[in-house]
Amino acid sequence: MLNKKEQRLRRSRQTRARIALQGVERLTVFRSNLHIYASVISADGGKVLASASTAEKDVRSELGAGKGGNVNAAQLIGKRIAERAKAAGVEKVAFDRSGFAYHGRVKALAEAAREAGLQF
Repeated sequence: MLNKKEQRLRRSRQTRARIALQGVERLTVFRSNLHIYASVISADGGKVLASASTAEKDVRSELGAGKGGNVNAAQLIGKRIAERAKAAGVEKVAFDRSGFAYHGRVKALAEAAREAGLQF
């Protein structure tokens, strides 16, 4: 029987295989208890085109100490990753939630990125 982390990693491998067939840039999300991280990765998977996280110094100062693991922080990161992706010339991505449920912080990040103009 697989534990919770192994189940999430299995789901993420399946998703990444499907995204690789599409041949499009992907927006990946990773969440920990304290922070949330987002990256836009090239279609071949070899290069990070844009990234944003709550571990960045200016984001931490904006949110306050210990506030990187909530929905408001995820919304801020969603807006930032959309702006940085557009600056890198990426308009359309595939959303890779890394096996996490589309709920809470992951959903907030995705919706904020869509509102900021990223298409997926």
